[in-house]
Amino acid sequence: MRIFTLRRSEWTLIAYFVYVASLARILPAREPIPTVTLWLNLTIIAGYLLLAYADSLRRQRLLGVVRDWYPALLLLLAYREMGWLAPATHSFELERTWVQWDKYFLNGLGVKAMIEAAGPVVPSLLELSYTLVYSTPIIALSVLYAYGRRERVDRFLFPFAVSVLCAYALFPYFPSEPPRTVFPGEDFPAYMTVFRRFNWSMLGSYGIHTSVFPSAHVSGAFSAAFTLRHVFPEKKWPWRLLLVLAVLIATATVYGRYHYLADAVAGLTIAVGVYGVTLATNFWMRQFFTSAT
Repeated sequence: MRIFTLRRSEWTLIAYFVYVASLARILPAREPIPTVTLWLNLTIIAGYLLLAYADSLRRQRLLGVVRDWYPALLLLLAYREMGWLAPATHSFELERTWVQWDKYFLNGLGVKAMIEAAGPVVPSLLELSYTLVYSTPIIALSVLYAYGRRERVDRFLFPFAVSVLCAYALFPYFPSEPPRTVFPGEDFPAYMTVFRRFNWSMLGSYGIHTSVFPSAHVSGAFSAAFTLRHVFPEKKWPWRLLLVLAVLIATATVYGRYHYLADAVAGLTIAVGVYGVTLATNFWMRQFFTSAT
């Protein structure tokens, strides 16, 4: 009998969907959310097992490619599911503290004035970068494919998925709403660019109301850059491009009032922490196998 195995990124996603299904039964989520979440996530897990089994039998390139790209789609679903667990009301206690740090960062340190010094150019760039946040894993996977390094896809997806899902998993413990809705008009960008209108439209139809802390935008963007540097060191320009994009995204989240500075810092902390654990784990594994031989 042929044995099939799951990739590390697949195990990570399965663990997350089990976690969400369990959390839906613990939190005061209204019906039918707990039931729908349970059966939907069981279906996702069963589908993953079936896909892995079919890949082990056929070993066709198409099935392998599907497994490469499927996690990127499931991360979007993972975000939406966490939105189902939003509390009925928010106290805004956390937001009132966080916004004071934002005011110092944007106005006290003059960051907002510097961004707007050249007119709408930099604000437009920041909003465009924020729009591209979901493209970061696509860019990374495309680079690995283009350079014939498809065997490294799971080495990228595993830390990346951990960084993003860690942020999602913490949402229920820090119930909060974004500054653009809690403090409408306060410290808003001076320019309403076409990119900002698009982002507001997207968030209006796709945003969730569970939490904004930590920022998964920031954790995912920086994790994509850090991890690509680790798994594909032969070329420097891809991870440097993603790093620049991550810095722009992090800045845009605060400047555009999509997140608080605390959210962005927490997201960066997650990305750095996961990257550090990845480096340490790989180092000790190399040491172990070297000593064993």
